[in-house]
Formats: sequence, C-alpha cells, structure tokens
Amino acid sequence: MKTYSSGEIAGMDKHFRANFINSISGFKSANLIGTVNEHGQSNLAIFSSVIHIGSNPPLVGLIMRPTTVERHTYDNIIAKRHYTINALPISMREDGHRTSAKYSRSESEFDRTNFTEEFSELDLPYVKESPISFTCEFRSDTLLEINQTRLIIGEVKEVRTNPTFLGSDGYFDLVEAGIGAISGMDAYHKVSKGSRFTYARPDEDITLVSP
Repeated sequence: MKTYSSGEIAGMDKHFRANFINSISGFKSANLIGTVNEHGQSNLAIFSSVIHIGSNPPLVGLIMRPTTVERHTYDNIIAKRHYTINALPISMREDGHRTSAKYSRSESEFDRTNFTEEFSELDLPYVKESPISFTCEFRSDTLLEINQTRLIIGEVKEVRTNPTFLGSDGYFDLVEAGIGAISGMDAYHKVSKGSRFTYARPDEDITLVSP
C-alpha cells in the first residue's frame, strides 16, 4: 500500500491527476441533461455529478464545471429555468460518451448520436431510449468559491418511466432498467444486482430484503 501526499498529488501530470481524483470517489450515476436555448435549439450532455438533495420537496443537485468557458447546458438552464435528466442506458454508452464532445452551440447532440429526441409539454427534450427521465425546474445556483464550480439545484416536476421497474415500496430497480454507471472520466459500467436491507436501528437485527 502506497500513500500519496498532497505534494505528490499536486505534482502529478494534470491529465493523470484528473483521472486519479475523479476515479477514487467511486462509481457515479450516468445521466444525460437535456436542455433548449431561447431559440428552441436542443442540447444533450453527459453528467456524472447528479446527486439526491431531498425528497420533500423532491430536489436534485448537479455540479457544473466553471463557466469561464462556454457551458451550453448551464446557459440553457438559466435561460429556460427547466431541464430534463435522463438516465443513460448502458447499451448506448458510446452515444452517451459522444455527447461530452465540444459541439458548436448551433448543433444538437441528438443529431450526432442515436438518441431520439422527444419533447415534453414544456418543449424540453427527453431521451426516448432512457428507462427513466424527469423534468426539473431550476431552484438555485450556488457558486462554490473553492474551485469556481456551481451547484445547480432543481425541483423534480415530472417523471417518465416504465412502472415495471418500480417496486411496491417505491424502489426503482436501476439494474432491471439497464442503467449504467460511470467511474473516472470515461469508464462506463454495467451494474449487477445489489442487496437491500431493512432500516438500520441500533438495537435491532438487520435482515435482507432482497439478495
């Protein structure tokens, strides 16, 4: 076992360091953020930073990289105040990764991938192939001074999915739905069945709900 000091980490090649730090935090969700600009031009981008904030009201967070360069997703969210989050089907991981390329503002990632664009009642782009998608209404934008990234929080307003994957207790089965995960900056993973346990209390035994 080797210990890497802060000095060693700071001295790493920037690409090596980015891969290293990005992967040590573990597996992350793989989501496609769908937006439109004020002219109706759609945009689709892969993100691994979607996080649960709260359930009542239903809030979801999203970390945006610094806006010192063009960020089409960020600009569109601020302009339109609504956006979609679409889980990436692992079978389309190559298309998902392709959306990370720096296309021009006038070009839609839907036209450069095999994803099918479906519009909601709010004229927001859903990914037809995604097993679960939801619309968020913009609620807050917080600048994180430590590295100039931004925390975007949205409130879930609509969810689209196949109820086949939804359990009687509200648990959505990501594995059965075929949703992928991300590690590092460019590794996409098929997820295996997990184990669910009963709610943990200090003086009670934990039992297996599902293997």
